Amino acid sequence: MMRKSQTALSYAVQPAVIIHYLGQILLILAVLALAPLLVSLLFREYQFSERYAVVIVLSLLLALPARYLRAREQIQANEALVIVALAFLLAPLLMLYPLSSAGISLIDTAFEAVSAVTTTGLSTLETVADKPRTFLFARAWAQWYGGLGIIVFSIALLMRNQLAARRLTATTGSDSLVTTAGVYARRMLWVYLALTTGGFCVLLVLTGSVFDSLLHALAAISTGGFSPFDNSLAAYPAWSARFAVLLIALLGAVPLPLYYLARHEGWRHLFLDVEVRTLLALVLVVTGLLTLSLHHASGMDWATSAGHGLLQSLSAQSTAGFSSLDIAALDDSSKIVLILSMFVGGGAGSTAGGIKLLRLLIALRLLQLLLLRSTLPAHAVAHLELEDRVVANEDIQNALLLILLFAAVIVLSWLVFVACGYPALDSLFEVVSATGTVGLSAGITSTALEPGLKLLLCANMLLGRIEIIALVVVLYHRTWFGRRNP
Repeated sequence: MMRKSQTALSYAVQPAVIIHYLGQILLILAVLALAPLLVSLLFREYQFSERYAVVIVLSLLLALPARYLRAREQIQANEALVIVALAFLLAPLLMLYPLSSAGISLIDTAFEAVSAVTTTGLSTLETVADKPRTFLFARAWAQWYGGLGIIVFSIALLMRNQLAARRLTATTGSDSLVTTAGVYARRMLWVYLALTTGGFCVLLVLTGSVFDSLLHALAAISTGGFSPFDNSLAAYPAWSARFAVLLIALLGAVPLPLYYLARHEGWRHLFLDVEVRTLLALVLVVTGLLTLSLHHASGMDWATSAGHGLLQSLSAQSTAGFSSLDIAALDDSSKIVLILSMFVGGGAGSTAGGIKLLRLLIALRLLQLLLLRSTLPAHAVAHLELEDRVVANEDIQNALLLILLFAAVIVLSWLVFVACGYPALDSLFEVVSATGTVGLSAGITSTALEPGLKLLLCANMLLGRIEIIALVVVLYHRTWFGRRNP
């Protein structure tokens, strides 16, 4: 039970702080909406132009007064988490009105918007071949800025994890969250732009299509997974284009601060990082298991099995969600391997989803430490270390708590799908894919899916993207009621 002294020291959020920074986010979203507006004008899809213009004007009208509210420069942890959670609820809402121009139902529009902003890539649509190009661009664009938002907002999500925060802000030299986030955002924006531009140029050379290359580059670096093709990467006959897309996604699954460090302190920092080594090792292991499974269960030759195995391994581990074959037709063993891969995901401070490799490594090191302590004398002292750093007890607790909450969300959602009569393994696959913000589908997600289950998957995507804790903080009564920090 929490001590009264600790409760007495806690502060509720300042509404002015929340409104002020949400106003800034609204202003950013208004600027970002200019891109699909220009695309709609370029392709003469004026039904989108009108609606994006309305969204931009309304966003500006709401954002400008909010920016002038007085707010403390240094914000509290609960305020930062509330802003993160509300931002990822606000962004899909602003997309509803423009995207509904594509002629799909409100619930499916909401599903596409949430899937886009959370960089998931799940879709209820049977086909996108008949959809306007503005609609396709808007989805990929939302994934791109949703992925960038995760990189920036991860500073708030991880600020209470000392090890993760040091990894993200090692080069900022500031203790103020707002100042740190500002410096961090500028540096990561340049990294993100460089990776996106490089990916686009490579795909343009390989495919020759400006529009398709742009959409795949935006969706790949954000590990989003939306494709302008109904059969995703299978639409590319050349394996080189398929691998290029997923190698871009793999770059997005690497902690992006490492690129900045590598650029200024040597590229060995990138390849010696424990998360990068673990990411590459898991890709190889999953590739091997999928290759064996596809060869024996599906009857593919070894070369084809290895090709699809590597592609789907990259897709699942990076949580990009692109596919080179029909996931619903895979055998059970392949689906189980992909479920485990999607659950883990990519690095902390990357655009990838899942529980994150850093937390997995902490959990594994804790298990190793427990085994080691069983062999040591009673007076011996052993600390949990990672990358030659002692991991604080608070970091260990946070990592284990997040893994537990992540698993609890998956299990509860899975039980709902099973109770509704869907196959157990396919239901687990779908829920893990949504919560891990992956986007691979075993065939359950479709237009025919019950509205309640669509909303449940939307909740899974949001919970997975804001990593659950932020929403718990929003729902905690002391976040809103109590003493306020002057």
